Amino acid sequence: MTCSGYKDRKKNKFHQWANARLNDILVPVETFHLKDMFQDVIKHHQRFDFERIPAVVELCWQAGVHPHDLDLQLPNCLSDSAVDAAFNEADIVPANELRTIANRTIRAWETLREGVEKLLLVYPAKVCKYCSEVYVGPSGHKARLCGVFKYQNWRGAHFWEKASVDDLVPPKIVWSRRPQDPPALLDEGRDFYGHAPAVVDLCGKAGAVLPPRQYSKTVQEAG
Repeated sequence: MTCSGYKDRKKNKFHQWANARLNDILVPVETFHLKDMFQDVIKHHQRFDFERIPAVVELCWQAGVHPHDLDLQLPNCLSDSAVDAAFNEADIVPANELRTIANRTIRAWETLREGVEKLLLVYPAKVCKYCSEVYVGPSGHKARLCGVFKYQNWRGAHFWEKASVDDLVPPKIVWSRRPQDPPALLDEGRDFYGHAPAVVDLCGKAGAVLPPRQYSKTVQEAG
């Protein structure tokens, strides 16, 4: 029963459910694309002079990936028609093939997060303390984009701190229903329900062998 986020002071609201899309599970995180990691700090009036690309792509670019090896112009979000087409195609995929896809997906998810975690040990990244804005570089930018303090004295300035892998690759935690749980999970039982990243939960439902981490046992027992 936690909904509406920081923009709404009335936190205790029921969710309004709709069909999830790809970007609801793999949350896209964008950042400014820098020509040089040690370039001058981006000022507020320069915010439209720099391209916005996925933060993971920017991190890899600064780690030495040649920019021409990647199409940085690709959109982060698939269109609804493309996603619907993928869902319709999945309707005719055999169960054993879905299991193979799920196993490949969970391995890719683990490889992505482990890679980002290692790169962050060498290449600095910042995240705003009060919103999800990410900056890949030794210091944050000065573009006033933080909605939390938009109408206060800070005028939208970010408060930067060290970023973690969860800031660049959000796990998007979902709750898991156990056999003894009610059909609709209740707020008072949130400390007892199983939970895991949405990608892990989705792949587990498709029959994937989950990685040996703490959420593996949680999802398997909840299922």
